[in-house]
Amino acid sequence: MLRRIILQIIDFFYQPFARVMPRQTFRYLACGGGNTAMDILLYFICYNFVLHKEMIHLPFIDISAHIAALFMSMAVTFPTGFLLSKYVVFSDSNIRGRVQLFRYFLLVGICILLNYFLMKLFVDRLHFYPTVGKIFTTALVVIFSYLTQKKFTFKVKQTA
Repeated sequence: MLRRIILQIIDFFYQPFARVMPRQTFRYLACGGGNTAMDILLYFICYNFVLHKEMIHLPFIDISAHIAALFMSMAVTFPTGFLLSKYVVFSDSNIRGRVQLFRYFLLVGICILLNYFLMKLFVDRLHFYPTVGKIFTTALVVIFSYLTQKKFTFKVKQTA
């Protein structure tokens, strides 16, 4: 039922874009955009109000607040991103759910590494404000993620 409601809302807004992009791409942009906006909002809240921009001191490692906030926000956006991708965007995929989940987990792992290194680049090397660095990082990672999900994680296997 929730899937149907989400699809009705997204497809209602698709009409003006029908000549510009396929429905699946629009659904990915809508779901991914919503999940990404939630990720950035959660990141901002965690960085500024939960962590108060201060380092996290663990027994064996110190983690900067901007990196800790990255992992905190992903704890929420990982499951929502998978469910939206599986049931709303790439519902045509005929790959088993557990394989999709495993592939999605691998993709997210790569995206975490990309996020980490890009955040280190933008914040620590280029001295961007962390939220601005997160926005630039997200733009690059989203492009990689879409292509990987479409061609690998949720691809449609050709039947013989």
